[in-house]
Amino acid sequence: MKKTISIAAALLLAQLSFAQSDYTSKAKALMAKMTLEEKIGQLNLVTPGGGVLTGSVVSSDVESKIKNGQVGGLFGIETPEKVRKAQDLAVKQSRLHIPLIFGMDVIHGHKTLYPIPLGISASWDLEMIQKSAAMAAKESTADGLSWAFSPMVDIARDPRWGRISEGSGEDPYLGGEIAKAVVRGYQGKSLSLNNTMMACVKHFALYGGAEAGREYNTVDMSKIKMYEYYLPPYKAAVEAGAGSVMSSFNEIDGVPASANQWLLTDLLRKQWGFKGFVVSDYTSVNEMTDHGIGDLQTVSARALKAGLDMDMVGEGMLTTLLKSLKEGKVSIADIDLACLRILEAKYKLGLFDDPYRYIDESRPAKDILTAENRTIVRNMAAHSMVLLKNNNQLLPLKKSGTIALVGPLADNRRNMLGTWSVSGDWNLSVSVKEGIKNVVGNSVNIIYAKGANITDDAELANHVNVFGVQADMDSRTPAEMINEAVEAAKKSDIVVAVVGESADMSGESSSRADISIPASQVALLKALSATGKPLVIVLINGRPLTLVWENEHANAILEAWAPGTEAGNAVADVLFGDYNPSGKITATFPRSVGQIPIYYNHKNTGRPFSGTGSPKFKSTYLDESNDPLFPFGFGLSYTKFEYSSIHVSKSSLTGNEKLIASVDVKNVGSYKGEEVVQLYISDPVASVTRAVKDLKGFQKIALNAGELKTVQFEITPEQLSFYNNDLKRVWEAGDFIIQIGTNSSDVKSAKVNWKK
Repeated sequence: MKKTISIAAALLLAQLSFAQSDYTSKAKALMAKMTLEEKIGQLNLVTPGGGVLTGSVVSSDVESKIKNGQVGGLFGIETPEKVRKAQDLAVKQSRLHIPLIFGMDVIHGHKTLYPIPLGISASWDLEMIQKSAAMAAKESTADGLSWAFSPMVDIARDPRWGRISEGSGEDPYLGGEIAKAVVRGYQGKSLSLNNTMMACVKHFALYGGAEAGREYNTVDMSKIKMYEYYLPPYKAAVEAGAGSVMSSFNEIDGVPASANQWLLTDLLRKQWGFKGFVVSDYTSVNEMTDHGIGDLQTVSARALKAGLDMDMVGEGMLTTLLKSLKEGKVSIADIDLACLRILEAKYKLGLFDDPYRYIDESRPAKDILTAENRTIVRNMAAHSMVLLKNNNQLLPLKKSGTIALVGPLADNRRNMLGTWSVSGDWNLSVSVKEGIKNVVGNSVNIIYAKGANITDDAELANHVNVFGVQADMDSRTPAEMINEAVEAAKKSDIVVAVVGESADMSGESSSRADISIPASQVALLKALSATGKPLVIVLINGRPLTLVWENEHANAILEAWAPGTEAGNAVADVLFGDYNPSGKITATFPRSVGQIPIYYNHKNTGRPFSGTGSPKFKSTYLDESNDPLFPFGFGLSYTKFEYSSIHVSKSSLTGNEKLIASVDVKNVGSYKGEEVVQLYISDPVASVTRAVKDLKGFQKIALNAGELKTVQFEITPEQLSFYNNDLKRVWEAGDFIIQIGTNSSDVKSAKVNWKK
């Protein structure tokens, strides 16, 4: 069997190598016919505007530039009709008829939107995540697109950073597995198929480490921290075959990523073997001038020589490379190499065989916003929700009685899609109020009251209303709205409060110094709590929030994230028990902002605080606990799972032996449920300091009430390895603590000794 697999793998590699060589030879033959200006034109990515922009610049005179061969790709337009018009300009009116590549920010679906990435990561369901990306690719390509600016795989340990919503949280192992799933979902078995699209891994690199959680800010960290915790998801995506990579806004070791040769060439291409092309983020080349490394000509030349192939919107390469060539700052070989990589990508996508491969006016009606797609995203949303609290088994709710449904997000379609809903139509989303009606019909009496504005802060509202009114201001006073909600609560058996953030209170350029629920909504919650009626909080948000008061006073809390197109239906499915929540958070929820950055895989200190005794002269706070409110991997269920002690196949191992660690997991509750069984490993003594524990595996299992399953993990020395001071991946003999449990804090442990 091993020999058969080896031969198959060798054949696949040979086919890939042949295909790469074939693309390269075709691209080189075309380049022999191109002028220098046309080659530089391929490096130019522009947007005609009209979509959601992430900068202040909109490209000008796009049509004539396409005709003159000065554009390699477009983004910000969609639909077969619009894409066809632009492609006609390139293939019918430019000299060499080179087709354009069309991209879009397809972050969590195209038009049928599933939960934000931080939400879907909480499902820990790799198969579902891959299928969701395939669905997004099918919809996107039906709209004429062939390139997704996704997945965003930045590790984020600071929930103040708005773009934590766009990634998979704080763990490199889980983040890497999700990155691979998304790349495979987008790209399928072949990029030449018209229902697959090229992935673009972003933001390379370390962008989630922005200081103070502030967008576009500086990142500064050690190489070991990079290799061990921040780089693995990018590497995983590259190994999965991602066709392109997007450089980040931040600097690395004093050099901005878009001109960082160590990053884009030495690491990405030479160490990792990446064969695709690298595109800048939106005007990130131009912005290097503000970083302080030179004028537009200088930074454009540095970017090209560093390994950047395509310039997004800034057009510095288009306007300065000829001058830099004359002055010897770049070479023809530099320009040729970047052009070659862009053309190879277009050959891989089959655009030279058929420039209109992705343009079929009949497809949108068949492939976009279908009933099947809406079913898929409804299921995804339910699987992504995390039950944070459920006192006295208040949830699931009975499909009878009277419910007070309150909150500014309870009857709100506009904010259900969340950030980066570029192509989504919020008018087609389902509000929570509508979803409850769809699920329970007339069997439950619903009394609705808005209760509060999302925020009463007019300045904050203006900031988040850039792309339309998400945080509206009611004509009534806050007191009038709260009074209405309190009256509704008094007439009801239970209160369900749907609160949190508007769509663009998280996402790009949406950093928050205060990550609590806005004060207007907290005032509402306090008034509702004072009625004495059972209180269920449903959170609609894009990041971990500080929820100490809410956790102390609410009877139940359901984290629903920004659930997407089928938001309300999915929330209702979970609230009323049609689906038993199984989500587990992938980013730690702090108790207060002062604890940030906070993450489970932290290092120990020489003066750790054990949690008992005097904290003086220990690593702790005077006014706050070290512990988070909710730890990484946490999530409850309507049922209860009981773990046995860990059984290990051996307590002493040598060399490349394999260890089997297992636990019995039993559903001791009354509902069928799913559980994410998590494997962590600690290395107490090593040549460099190690994290207190690291996630090394997980399995999601389904158990009927009363059912028991044995969950096994196979552990090899690879899972014990780490980067040493020479940035070599090594493992060292010694004791290791194997931990298996329901979250990063609640685990069973067993010690093993492993010799070389």
